[in-house]
Amino acid sequence: MADPIKGRGALTNRVERFQALQKAPVDDGWPGDGESDAPAWVTSVTPEQARSIITYNQSPDIGFDRSINPYRGCEHGCIYCYARPSHAYLGLSPGLDFETKLTYKADAAALLRTELSRPSYRCAPIMLGANTDPYQPVERRLRVTRSILEVLLEAKHPVSIVTKSALVLRDLDLLTQLAQQDLVHVMVSLTSMDAALKRLLEPRAASPAARLGAIRGLAEAGVPVGTLIAPVIPVITDSEMETLLEEAVAAGARRAGYVLLRLPLELKDLFAEWLHEHHPGKAAHVLSILEQLRDGRLNDSTFGQRMTGTGIYATLLRRRFALARRRLGIGDHDFSLATDRFVPLRAASPQLSLSL
Repeated sequence: MADPIKGRGALTNRVERFQALQKAPVDDGWPGDGESDAPAWVTSVTPEQARSIITYNQSPDIGFDRSINPYRGCEHGCIYCYARPSHAYLGLSPGLDFETKLTYKADAAALLRTELSRPSYRCAPIMLGANTDPYQPVERRLRVTRSILEVLLEAKHPVSIVTKSALVLRDLDLLTQLAQQDLVHVMVSLTSMDAALKRLLEPRAASPAARLGAIRGLAEAGVPVGTLIAPVIPVITDSEMETLLEEAVAAGARRAGYVLLRLPLELKDLFAEWLHEHHPGKAAHVLSILEQLRDGRLNDSTFGQRMTGTGIYATLLRRRFALARRRLGIGDHDFSLATDRFVPLRAASPQLSLSL
């Protein structure tokens, strides 16, 4: 098995499912020069020319029917990220490529303006962060997410945000204006209060303390904020569920939800590699419980089951979460947002207006 790479979550660059040929490191017996032949895994970011910006879905498991993903891939490097397999559609690996070869929608604001100007458009909350984090490290420089928020504010369009980054506080000037019109809510995801475990699970994501600071900063600014305990990993993080909720509520969270670990496609093998490397004594136990939760498989994409699992263990998690939420006096993860304030935008056009 490959050695861990500092600052990266995946151990390998597992070949994506659409490639016929696979590559694997082999010791040929010849002495080297003492230097590693492995790539440095420096992050690269490439602009993507998208034809549309809003993605629609019909899933009954999530509380929104449209989302925007400013970035493909995520430098946070969370080993559990269910978005990893989507990198295969770019001809890249869901492993280390997902963390190091990123693309961004350079013309996101212009595309959004065009879509919101269409006469057929009907307003409903847009989710930012449904796939990869809209506030991952490259956002500090590229500001794609901020440009999207600027357009949404101009259109008085509701938006919900999920992030594990304290960078969200940079945009308090926009978020507070949206909040004053009931147009935004933010969910800050928490996984563990153990900083050492966090560095293995989410090597380039914000620390637990920084995320609680983000919740506190949003709440103090009047921005509706909650927490998403995600993912809940059996044996590894599940014991922290109540503690995470208590810390989040103390910081100002007023809503909460949770999502059980999901392991679609290539993610099953990537996560198993990570387990055997970092928790070899627990790996078999973790995988066994996951199979119990997924009807004998490591993943189940069935609507109504994929987020919370089935069976005794899943029931126990649901009851624990419900009791903790009731004890702390907080609601579920749904916030109501206004849709009647929406103002259709005029699309950018070189043609002169006929109006006086």
